[in-house]
Amino acid sequence: MIVKLTNTNAAEVQQGIQKARHNIGAASGLVFTLVVIAEMVEYDKAMEACIRAGREHPSRILLVTNGRARADRLDAEVQAGEGSPGEIISLKFHGELQKHRESVVLPLLLPDLPVIGWWPGRSPKSPGTDPLGRLATRRITDAMGDPNPLAALEVRARNYCPGDTDLTWTRLTRWRGLLAAALDAYPMDVSRVTVSAAPENAAGTLLAAWLSERLDVPVAVDHGRPGVGITGVVLAAGEDEISVTRTDGNLASFSAPGLPQRLVAVPRRDLNTLLAEELRRLDDDAIYAEAMASLVRRLDRAAERARGQLS
Repeated sequence: MIVKLTNTNAAEVQQGIQKARHNIGAASGLVFTLVVIAEMVEYDKAMEACIRAGREHPSRILLVTNGRARADRLDAEVQAGEGSPGEIISLKFHGELQKHRESVVLPLLLPDLPVIGWWPGRSPKSPGTDPLGRLATRRITDAMGDPNPLAALEVRARNYCPGDTDLTWTRLTRWRGLLAAALDAYPMDVSRVTVSAAPENAAGTLLAAWLSERLDVPVAVDHGRPGVGITGVVLAAGEDEISVTRTDGNLASFSAPGLPQRLVAVPRRDLNTLLAEELRRLDDDAIYAEAMASLVRRLDRAAERARGQLS
């Protein structure tokens, strides 16, 4: 069922939710509230991801956008039972109400259940202190959704708060699993690492920071390799190397000391899959926090070297 409301308020939206629930007979089983803060150009993409996420994680989804009308008003649309076991409430704020979105969102949160915030594109400098971000116990950003992914990743790292995560990190799940399994199967005292990635690929930079933290060795990043996303990783110990090279965004060639090359699947995943994976975790990610702290240290050392060269 779809209930549309124009020039409304939080109380009327809540009544619309109750009406939709009554008509489809749904009253329970929701596991959290997902607050999605999106620009209008991201609306369709965010809505598709919300519908997909709702099928795996029945939840109340509040899709928050800013409209273009000059009048101070709130327009809303409530969807329940439209191909999703949860609820999707679109909230479009106009005029001065755009500065007070949290006052409308707060009474619509499900009581006693976790609240997750997600910014599919641009995100505030510090999501943990943002008015909407403060309502959430877990906050998901996406540096790759920003026009300048590397700069956005640095901002996320320098403003990290417990409960923060970024889909750049989620994109690394299979890479981290593959490299960890490779070192378990072929133990070596790694002395140097090279990560190759496409230009402006934030995931490659974050992978390098994680490897630097876990292995405590120098990690070089090459952003000049042709391809999409992360294109390769080399773990070296003297003349021995564990090498993973991916050129098509799907299959990678894997080689280890004394073994012939073989193909392994390291596919690039779409936004819907990444979000669904991240929503399975509702607690703090300590490994992500360590990787972001490592990234800050790497950036600070690089800045110090640059200042030394100029002095």
